[in-house]
Amino acid sequence: MIEDSTIEAFNTRMTVDLNNYKKFTPAQRDQVKKYGSDAEALLKNRELALFVHHFKFDLTDSVTAIAGHSPDDNSAKIALVNQLCAMDAFIGNLKRAVSMRNRVLEWEAAPKQNQ
Repeated sequence: MIEDSTIEAFNTRMTVDLNNYKKFTPAQRDQVKKYGSDAEALLKNRELALFVHHFKFDLTDSVTAIAGHSPDDNSAKIALVNQLCAMDAFIGNLKRAVSMRNRVLEWEAAPKQNQ
């Protein structure tokens, strides 16, 4: 059964084309700014960073502990490295959200500087 929090997360996901940010509606700009601020809060969260690094170190230890080169060993290594790459992609996604928020804020501030 799908939980209500899952449905809420799906309904509030980013659905804007981040490459055309100058064409955003005010509501879309607000959504990007909130999403970026939430992402920045996660990136600055010391406890989250600690757990992310521990997870990555555990994965790295698991990969290096597999000494064999059999098809099963190689499959296990690939699976672990894919998890490591996914964690890096997640952190990259957070950084991208912060970057997009900053771009929208710069774009909004530009007309005020020209006045």
